[in-house]
Amino acid sequence: MKKNNTVIRGELEHQPKVTALGVDGKLPTATVEDCIDLSKWQTLDTKTNKPIPLPTAQPLRSIATATVERWDNIRWMVTEYWPD
Repeated sequence: MKKNNTVIRGELEHQPKVTALGVDGKLPTATVEDCIDLSKWQTLDTKTNKPIPLPTAQPLRSIATATVERWDNIRWMVTEYWPD
């Protein structure tokens, strides 16, 4: 983006929810479904500070699913991630 004189401003919003939880194995696991919302993001031309419109077919919201494992008592680590 730096090479193309562009930056992204705004907030990426998430709405994660746990859809499955497995605590019986050696490592606890969870499946997390997340709605990723790009509607408050804006790509700007750094030379003019003007917005660059997204392609008309660009979805502003999408669903992604992740599998996570609890590796210690503090952290959950993503082991698989796939956008829908």
